[in-house]
Amino acid sequence: MTTPDTRRPRPASDILRTALRRNRGAMIWGTVLMGLYQAGETAFPIALGLIVEHTMRERSLGSLGLSIAALAVIITTVSLSWRFGMRILQKANTTEAHRWRVKVAACGLQPVARDVDLKSGEILTIATEDADQTADIIEVVPLLISSLVAVVVAAVALGLADIRLGLLVIVGTAAIMSALSVLSRRIGSSTQEQQARVARAGAKVADLITGLRPLHGFGGNHAAFRSYRKVSTEAKLQAVTVAKVNGAYAGTALALNAVLAGAVTLTAGWLAFDGQINIGELVMAVGLAQFIMEPLRLFSEMPKYVMIARASAERMALVLTAPPVTTPGSEHPAAGGNLEIDCVRYGTLRDLKFTVVAGEFVAIAAYQPRAAADLAAVLAANVPPDAYEGAVRVAGRELGELSVEAVRAHLLVNPYDGEIFAGTLRTNIDPTGTSRTVPEAVEASMLTDVVALHRDGLDYGVRDRGANLSGGQRQRLSLARALAADSEVLVLHDPTTAVDAVTEQLIARNVAKLRRGRTTVVITSSPALLDVADRVLVLDEGAVTAEDTHRNLLAGDADYCLAVAR
Repeated sequence: MTTPDTRRPRPASDILRTALRRNRGAMIWGTVLMGLYQAGETAFPIALGLIVEHTMRERSLGSLGLSIAALAVIITTVSLSWRFGMRILQKANTTEAHRWRVKVAACGLQPVARDVDLKSGEILTIATEDADQTADIIEVVPLLISSLVAVVVAAVALGLADIRLGLLVIVGTAAIMSALSVLSRRIGSSTQEQQARVARAGAKVADLITGLRPLHGFGGNHAAFRSYRKVSTEAKLQAVTVAKVNGAYAGTALALNAVLAGAVTLTAGWLAFDGQINIGELVMAVGLAQFIMEPLRLFSEMPKYVMIARASAERMALVLTAPPVTTPGSEHPAAGGNLEIDCVRYGTLRDLKFTVVAGEFVAIAAYQPRAAADLAAVLAANVPPDAYEGAVRVAGRELGELSVEAVRAHLLVNPYDGEIFAGTLRTNIDPTGTSRTVPEAVEASMLTDVVALHRDGLDYGVRDRGANLSGGQRQRLSLARALAADSEVLVLHDPTTAVDAVTEQLIARNVAKLRRGRTTVVITSSPALLDVADRVLVLDEGAVTAEDTHRNLLAGDADYCLAVAR
């Protein structure tokens, strides 16, 4: 893993400029081809007007044949330029969206969290929808320029017929853009709010799915669903608001474009009736008046998409510019597996102090689950060192001095709710494919029965979050992954709460055997794991209140006996 990106913050404008700069070549070619397409489209009514004029004047089959050939060239140019132009732009768009998705995902997955007030579901929405809409700027700019080309060509052609027609197109286009610029800004702000609310709804869904079983367990599912319904309703109402603004924008653009086209047609008809333009120029003017509505529509819609892209870029900037919660060190721990907790105060922990020497198997019996969770969070470096008092030392060095990579390689904390990923049993146990102890880890975690149950063995397919595995199977799979990592220091947090008593006994003995000579800490209330430990630390009210072997504590400490005896 890499340390967090500490370069200069990148606001939304920088994100858009970066996207435009690194796709400059594709955009140039796309603009040329799309401009050629729009020019060809504009040339079609011009060519028709010339054909009518010259054919009626000369009445020559040769002129007619030449005109038909010219139309064939124009049609071929229009077809090929559109096909290849859109292919170039859409490829660049898709590639750029992928780059930003990877960038946002990398920020969300960095080992050091960023100081951003967003949930994982919101970051997922930013990495998908917002990345796609930001990358749309790659298509928007060339289409905007090509539409402008069409309007300019039409204005010049009409101006050559009569200067008043050309000026009418130019002035009308400027008026339309001015009127629509106000609505485009409203669309940008409304879209940004909609994306935020949709992201919050997505985050709420993710939280509900993750906690669905415990919610059912204590009957809190109905309250949770009502909470989601409220968030979803807010997102729906905002989506309706955005749809109304988009509808008003599209309707206004269409009406103004139609008014301009009608004005050009009526003016051309009046000029032809007055004898100021000929019949060919009238045909050209009427054709251009009909054609110009399409580039005008594109030209008038592009500002809307620019505002949407900017709104999405601003949401991506929330993630990309967020500073890391803490700046990791650069040191590496020395050889050995000593683990020292020196007067740590955090959450429910109160001046917690103990030492685990290299190669020792220590169990921690925490009377309060919150204290166990706080200790696991501190050891996992999920809590920045400056957020707690005291020090945590690994092989003699404080956690704050070590690089994240060094901490992860030397000290592994396996949470009680370890994630299971879509893939196979093997890829969940050994994601990197480099572990040499997969068979031993499978046997120690008693995952052998799951492997033997399926014909594919370790290559048995696992669904997302282990949906096709039982709770005990998921827990054993997570334990197997932790054991296969074979780290110098291993911390296990309640690794056997979902397995039966017999399996728990076997797992305890196997883990103690496999980890012999390696530093191991188990935070648990399991009698089986407590019994195989070299010593047990009793964690009560955030501090170590007793220390001995499991059996001695059972014999002499009534509170301990009451807390762990089953």
